[in-house]
Amino acid sequence: MTAVSTDPSAGLRERKKQRTRDALVEAAFDLFRRKGFEATTVDEIAEAVELSPRTFFRYFESKEDVALTLQDKQFSALYAAFATRPAHEPVITALRHATVAVIRGCEDGTGGVDPDRFSCVQQMMRESPAVYARSLELCTVRLAGLAAHVAARMGVDPAADPRPTLVAAVATTAVQTAMVAWRQAEPDTPPSVLADRALALLEQGVNYPSA
Repeated sequence: MTAVSTDPSAGLRERKKQRTRDALVEAAFDLFRRKGFEATTVDEIAEAVELSPRTFFRYFESKEDVALTLQDKQFSALYAAFATRPAHEPVITALRHATVAVIRGCEDGTGGVDPDRFSCVQQMMRESPAVYARSLELCTVRLAGLAAHVAARMGVDPAADPRPTLVAAVATTAVQTAMVAWRQAEPDTPPSVLADRALALLEQGVNYPSA
């Protein structure tokens, strides 16, 4: 049995660490908005909250990770939304509705996310190959978690059945890549609309006939 700490200073330390992390994120986004992602340095982010660059790297591996702090929140929200979808919905349909609901919540501020910050992240992903590449990496890290939720809906074991992992991989990749590709032709279309379109196409199946 794991012992539960009764040291009140442990909770205080964690709260202090969270405040420092939040301060770094706030400073980073202020700089990203004013200077752009590429022109912002780790030294500037750390200096803005009177910390050393060395301290910055105790909290984040890179400035790309600071830019994508919302992604973890989005995945957690997706898992919760996916779990509440009606039991009769097939997995892609449920993922579609859950994903669109989460993104719309980010767009309008009803999902506990600052809409301006969400918009800033979308812009950085369009303009910075490094941010986009890191986003894909973080999605890959989250595949096992999403696959587990898909497997629960399907009533299968993801270790023995490859389908949940395939669904998780295809769905996340489709949303990411399709949104970036379509954004070039439709710069003013909301991300929720693009995500909905990508997952709707997956619902219909992609085994298209040859010409």
